[in-house]
Amino acid sequence: MRSWRQRWPERIPRPKVRRLSADERQQLLAKMTKEIDCSPVLSGFGVQVRLLRGRFYIERPLSSGVKAWGRITPLADDLLLEVERRNWSEVARGSAQKFIKVIAGDTQGTFHGLGSLDHSLRKAGQGLTRLPMKVKDNKFIYADTGAGCTVQEALFHYFGLPIEVIAQPALWYSYHRTPRIVECGEDQTRVLVRFTATSLSGSFGGTCLYAQRDGTWGAYPIRPSESRSIASAEAWLVKRKWKAWC
Repeated sequence: MRSWRQRWPERIPRPKVRRLSADERQQLLAKMTKEIDCSPVLSGFGVQVRLLRGRFYIERPLSSGVKAWGRITPLADDLLLEVERRNWSEVARGSAQKFIKVIAGDTQGTFHGLGSLDHSLRKAGQGLTRLPMKVKDNKFIYADTGAGCTVQEALFHYFGLPIEVIAQPALWYSYHRTPRIVECGEDQTRVLVRFTATSLSGSFGGTCLYAQRDGTWGAYPIRPSESRSIASAEAWLVKRKWKAWC
């Protein structure tokens, strides 16, 4: 009798790292650092590039340590940008400048999700200066041009949130959930935002209350059953001494 054995997919070998000369390493570091300096969002996050064992790691310093947003690997005839999701997976191939622009312009949440904000700030050319906004027909628009904006832009320019708070919940952004403002307080110190993602298996989401307490903004994911409104979300948080859902 013929026996059948499970055939597993062949393991794809990791790309071989090309060894760079000292001059090549310094040139790439200089190019990436210059591109980071041109990005208001990346500069605001304090993003840096670190060389380790032949690869360049794009890192953001946090109070709890350092978070690697991606890594760039020199290959035989190209550069490879990867992001870590359990394992390192390919994002793009090309030049060092291109990769930093890809990271800065990310709108899906692969890195931070604030690409639209980075674009508006670059266009204004004033660094992290907030631009005047107003509400018209229940929509947030730029006061000088009347152009619409994304949730991230409204949170930064209109409500005055810091970029590190807007980028939360980072896990929801990494799941490519799209934020939508559902309610905001009259004093502009509370904003209720729903994050949703739709796939063939259904719709997934969560609600986050951005709240200013003692002059400091924070992001607080809310238990679904308590996320109907700002009032219900805040009442629930008060009972929990402002401990978020997850």
